[in-house]
Amino acid sequence: MSKAITGSLLVLTLVLILPGCGSKTPPTPAATTAAPATPAVPAHPLPATAYSAVDLSGIKRAEGGKTVAEVYADKDQLAGKTVIVRGKIVKARANVMGKNWLHLRDGTGTEQTNDLTVTTAGPLPSVGETAVVTGTVALNRNLGLGYQYDVLVEDAKVTTE
Repeated sequence: MSKAITGSLLVLTLVLILPGCGSKTPPTPAATTAAPATPAVPAHPLPATAYSAVDLSGIKRAEGGKTVAEVYADKDQLAGKTVIVRGKIVKARANVMGKNWLHLRDGTGTEQTNDLTVTTAGPLPSVGETAVVTGTVALNRNLGLGYQYDVLVEDAKVTTE
């Protein structure tokens, strides 16, 4: 299969499967003098309905771990390092770009720092389950089409409780 076809299939997969993921601010279009400016790609907001149904009360920090808010606050120091975070799965998508994608919340943080996106090759937990994730912090991952992650925990081991 050609690279162009493979790239097109990847983009189509992202458009169809990942709505609700990524940054809450739309990317700025690249300035160019040769062609007219294209409109910014709309942001992919987090779906409030799925999250509001998950009770985040009583979640305790994992032993030796961080809260979701602390991962965001310490992201520059944590880049490339392994973190442990306990929280509830508020969104889960299977086999997107060869990985399972999770959104984890623990009740800490504010609107921009309360949802941690996690990738894993392990089994897909269900929304509402409490999980401990152990993975590597990556910063500023841009997958295109507005799917941009300031903080991403990659290749995580996920243990449900």
